[in-house]
Amino acid sequence: MLSGTLSEGLARYGIGEKLRRLRLRKKMGLVELGRHTGLSPALLSKIERGRLYPTLPTLLRIALVFSVGLEYFFAGPRERPTVAVVRKKDRLRFPERPDGQSAYAFECLDYPATERRMNAYYVEVSARAGDETTPHQHPGAETIYVLRGKLALRVEDDEHVLAAGDSVYFDSGAPHTYARASAAPCAAIVVTTP
Repeated sequence: MLSGTLSEGLARYGIGEKLRRLRLRKKMGLVELGRHTGLSPALLSKIERGRLYPTLPTLLRIALVFSVGLEYFFAGPRERPTVAVVRKKDRLRFPERPDGQSAYAFECLDYPATERRMNAYYVEVSARAGDETTPHQHPGAETIYVLRGKLALRVEDDEHVLAAGDSVYFDSGAPHTYARASAAPCAAIVVTTP
């Protein structure tokens, strides 16, 4: 139980309001956010309503889903334009799914930038075409630029094979999957918009 002084101090940051704004901007429900973070929808609801203040590790799990830094929840309005440099050695690598059955792994190329209007990722695809992959979808649009190898992109029932140097733009609200279209390693830059 927090003292009144601590509760007042934390309330000034409006962490719950900022979380709700991020979630609604992505058109994401509490259940979906819970799947991405591993946190219960009830816990997330309490945080949004200011009934519970998250620990820093919990808040970081939430921040990673929305590609914002912890400072997003604690900083005031920006006075300068956002510039965020991400060094290769500092990028974090994540599997598509936490259970180890991932079709691809990705690294966020713009993680420290807050309030981004797009998200950029470096993606290495491990699944081969024909492997069982789970389609995913999200609001907005997506552009993919293949760096090396061949990428099999399935958007709903249509499959497109892209070679190094090829690119594609599509409505990411449609279910889609990525797979390698050859034995050679496949990597791409993926840019998504909310």
